[in-house]
Parts: sequence; C-alpha cells; structure tokens
Amino acid sequence: MSGRESGRLLARRSFFSKLGVGLTAGGAAGLAASPAQAQSAEGGRWQPVRHAQDDWLDQIPGKHRFVLDAPTPEGFGNALAFLNNFYNVNQGAYTLQDNDIAVVLIARHLSTLFAYNDAIWGKYGAPITQRTHFNDPKTNQPPTVNLFNAGAYGAALPNRGNTLDSLIKRGLRLGVCQVSSRGYATGIAMAIGATPDAIYNEMVANLVPNARIVPAGIVAVNRAQERGYSLASVEL
Repeated sequence: MSGRESGRLLARRSFFSKLGVGLTAGGAAGLAASPAQAQSAEGGRWQPVRHAQDDWLDQIPGKHRFVLDAPTPEGFGNALAFLNNFYNVNQGAYTLQDNDIAVVLIARHLSTLFAYNDAIWGKYGAPITQRTHFNDPKTNQPPTVNLFNAGAYGAALPNRGNTLDSLIKRGLRLGVCQVSSRGYATGIAMAIGATPDAIYNEMVANLVPNARIVPAGIVAVNRAQERGYSLASVEL
C-alpha cells in the first residue's frame, strides 16, 4: 500500500469514527431531535398555562388531591360510594383527617343535574328524566327529589346510601358543567314554555353546597390533573 493510499484509509477511518459518535448522540444522521429532546437541550420544561377561573382547585386544602369524573347517573352514584371508602380508608389506614385530602367530583353530561337540590328536581324532574332516563327505582317514575341525596334507598341505588350531604360535610367539592347545565335549562324551558336564561339562573341558585359552575366539566377534568389531582373516571 502506497503512502498516499495509507493516508486516505486513515482519513476515512477518522471520518466514520466521528460519524459513529454523532449517530450515538443524535439517534440517526440527518434526523431532527424529538420535541422533548429539543426542550431538554434548551433547558426548558413544559408547564401548563394557568387560568384564573381554575384557581379554586388550588384553594382546597389537602395533602393528597383526587378528582372523579362521573358523566352518568350510575357513575355518579358509584362515585359517592367509592368516595366514602376513600375518606374512610385515608382516615383509618393512614391516620389522615378529612381536611387532609382534596376531593373534587365532576358532575357533567348525564349526571349534571345531581349537583342541584330538591327544589329543581321537585319542579323539573320529568323533563330532566327525558334526557337522563334515570327513574326513581321505588316508583319507576321521574324523580321528584335528588335521589343521591336521599338516604332511604340503600342498595336500590348505586351510591348504596352514601349521600351527597354526608360527603360534602367531609369536604367534597363539586365542579358542575355549565355547558350541560345550559343544555338542560334549554330542554326544561322548551317543555314548560319558559326562557332558557330564566331556568338556568334558577338552577344556579339551587346548587347543592360546595358546588360551583365550571365552564365545562371535561375541561375541569383536564385542569384538575394539570394542578396535581389524580383522576378516576366512573361511568357505571
């Protein structure tokens, strides 16, 4: 091998050696780094944007944060039963007090109206049930009270006797979907010949304690997770 050929071979080996280092570091020659890698390389870390209308989630005291999404009547009832266990086990097994845990239940879609009190159900139970198809198991007729705040149903309902009031007294908060509430208000207004705004305002005046209207239930589920709440979704 001539001196010139030997020099070319050494140069080629040096080139591929450097290329190999580049492939190891970058994954493949000519491919851009992933967004996560690019952010890491720039020293950045993704953070969700904070909005003032979600600040209430940070105002609930607690060492642990839990949000339940219950878009159906059956899911809402089961969520109440599960939450009773959640409070009891945190108290019994972890020696935590009820105010050590921040718990939010999202009432949206077909469960929305269970965040409203008996005054709403007594007046509008029939048009509400046209949408939910959730009848009183004792009468098989539209409810005239908020069934999940009635303690006399026991195993006939999925909450198994664990009422909203009993859990609210332990610190439960509710986020109530405005989009769904306005949908119900429109349906009720059409059924009785009223205006949707009048029905909606009446509904908002009759929320159960510790409940608040949120712009949309599904958005509140997202915002709660971005603020450190773990999520459980309960549909049945």
